[in-house]
Amino acid sequence: MRSRAIHLFLACIQRWDRLRLRWLHRRHPGLDIHPLASTNFASARFVLAEGARLSIGAGVVTERRRDGVHFQLERGAQVVIGDGTWIRSEVQPVHVAVFEGASLELGPDCFLNGCHVSAKERVTLGTRVWVGPGARIFDADQHDLDADRPEVREPVVIRDYTWIASDVTVLRGVEIGEHCVVGTRSLVTSSLPPHTLAYGTPAVAHGRVGDRSKAR
Repeated sequence: MRSRAIHLFLACIQRWDRLRLRWLHRRHPGLDIHPLASTNFASARFVLAEGARLSIGAGVVTERRRDGVHFQLERGAQVVIGDGTWIRSEVQPVHVAVFEGASLELGPDCFLNGCHVSAKERVTLGTRVWVGPGARIFDADQHDLDADRPEVREPVVIRDYTWIASDVTVLRGVEIGEHCVVGTRSLVTSSLPPHTLAYGTPAVAHGRVGDRSKAR
């Protein structure tokens, strides 16, 4: 009897989440959540301006936490989250901010864990990129320095099978090659070649990383 009651309770929660997802789709015409994505996205926070588009692929999962995931897309922003990605919000919320006309693309099987990604031009993450708790990825200076030095925007690219550890900051114009590992609390200000172990402020190479395609 107890297991049956639990099953019915969980079924009711999922039905409620599906109803809320339908409401979210009606409220945000640019929102496209694949039917095989987690229904827990019903608990996420979506702010989509006119012309913004957010596509969440099949098998994308998150936890059922109120406001555990924040999506904020300004006018004309484009976001694609690849199949099988895990947006983990147990440690702290995941914040995704994409400004007017900018784009963010995550390849399949990525892992965003309590991090912050901000795109004012373009941020691209390849296949199975891991981003740890407290990490921040910015493709712009965020503000003008002064009247003579305006904000600068440059795309950020993080290629396949790279691991960005906790509390790392990746700044504009950086390209991180495939199979890299960036150590905790590093500041990445310049590009890193493939298979690099890097850490420090600023992050520099301290060794080589092998094939991470089967890493767990």
